[in-house]
Amino acid sequence: MPTSLRPILFATPEDAETAFYEALEQGDAEAVMAVWSEDDEAVCIHPTGVQLLGIGLIRDSWRSIFNNSRIRVESQRLAQWQGMLLAIHHLVETVYIGEDNSAHGPLFVTHVYSRGAHGWRLVSRHASAANEAHAPENHGGDDTPPRVLH
Repeated sequence: MPTSLRPILFATPEDAETAFYEALEQGDAEAVMAVWSEDDEAVCIHPTGVQLLGIGLIRDSWRSIFNNSRIRVESQRLAQWQGMLLAIHHLVETVYIGEDNSAHGPLFVTHVYSRGAHGWRLVSRHASAANEAHAPENHGGDDTPPRVLH
């Protein structure tokens, strides 16, 4: 099997999350989807509130997002929990669209990762609008280490 057809192995949920945000920065829907589990029960809820259930709908949504504009996302992890097979990351995101330097957000984001045969994969992403008081600059900025729950 050619190397390009082999799934990428993400050794940690943090590796998967880094790859996810790098793919967003590149506007690469296929690279975004390489982070996702192929599970039919995968779910993605964008800030619009629409629930996308299943990998096909999730893939279509990211393709549509990247076809309409280039986005840049700044994220800050607020809390995380990790067990043997499941990890949950709570983040705050700020989104920039196209060449516009005005920030959209902040957004509260929850990523749920599961560990399987191909390492850690994203199985759920839920993004929703947050109050300005919850913006990263109002909570210690980048110098504050993420709080680890367990």
